Amino acid sequence: MKSTLRALLQQREFSVFAMLLLVALYLTFSNDYFLSQRNLMNVGRQASVVAIVALGQALVIIARGSICPWGSVIGFSAVSSALAMQATGSDGLALLAGLGTGTLAGALNGLMVTRLRINPFIATLGMLSVARGVALLMTGGFPIPYSGWAEWLGAGRVAGVPVSVLIMIFLVVIVHVMATRSVTGREIYAVGDNPKAARLAGIDIARTRMVVFTLTGMLAGLGGIILSGNLASADPNLGTGYELDVIAAVILGGTALSGGRGSIIGVLIGAMLMALLNNAFVLLGISAYWQVVTKGLIIIIAVGVDGLQRGRDADE
Repeated sequence: MKSTLRALLQQREFSVFAMLLLVALYLTFSNDYFLSQRNLMNVGRQASVVAIVALGQALVIIARGSICPWGSVIGFSAVSSALAMQATGSDGLALLAGLGTGTLAGALNGLMVTRLRINPFIATLGMLSVARGVALLMTGGFPIPYSGWAEWLGAGRVAGVPVSVLIMIFLVVIVHVMATRSVTGREIYAVGDNPKAARLAGIDIARTRMVVFTLTGMLAGLGGIILSGNLASADPNLGTGYELDVIAAVILGGTALSGGRGSIIGVLIGAMLMALLNNAFVLLGISAYWQVVTKGLIIIIAVGVDGLQRGRDADE
């Protein structure tokens, strides 16, 4: 019994899930509004965009990619989709424009890292600035009204459940199966675990990393459409600060920054925890400035725990 409990406590997913339950339990007794349907739906919507983008970012890090500027890509994709809707009046073309913009941004980021050999940190900073700057140029800095399918994706419900939450669950299942059951998934983990061994095994490392960068860009584009649809407006500054939430969700979920290890289910739990913490700050009336401090501390602590765990595994 003790050995089973010890094994569970060593699992990052279990630890983060326990934290999630503790926060939820505390909010249940400290605020009457927490368990209201409206508030729980808001938490679900907040978690959905973070989780959708974090799914791809986790795969990038597992394959020893880089932390990417998905917050800027969210805003860029949302603006592109809204402008396409204005120009064509077609919901389908608008959604394709948003997804295509995110996919293109992800592919460009991947090309800079894998083909041009640009330092991942520099590539991230450059794409962050370019994507945000182009979005501002396209709109003059003003938000664009956005409705149609995007509004349904962001604010619609099916049987009382937000559509964005259903999309999140669907994508978690698909990405989990892809990562654990497919050849591509095994290649992603192999590349992250030992690139030299993966190359000797015949795996195209650059192609594998390009796949995850491109996929993550598409997911960021979808996140931008959902977020703008929820607000019924595409703001060029949309997604600002989402990088912290995404990275925190990925690291909390057990994804190792050194690559080769990570759990898709853990990413979902991490995203739910971040959304719950954001909600807690609002319900408890805590200054928004402390949210930024807390997210930074969470990332530092999670990385520190991961480093200690890897050191202990190496010693064993």
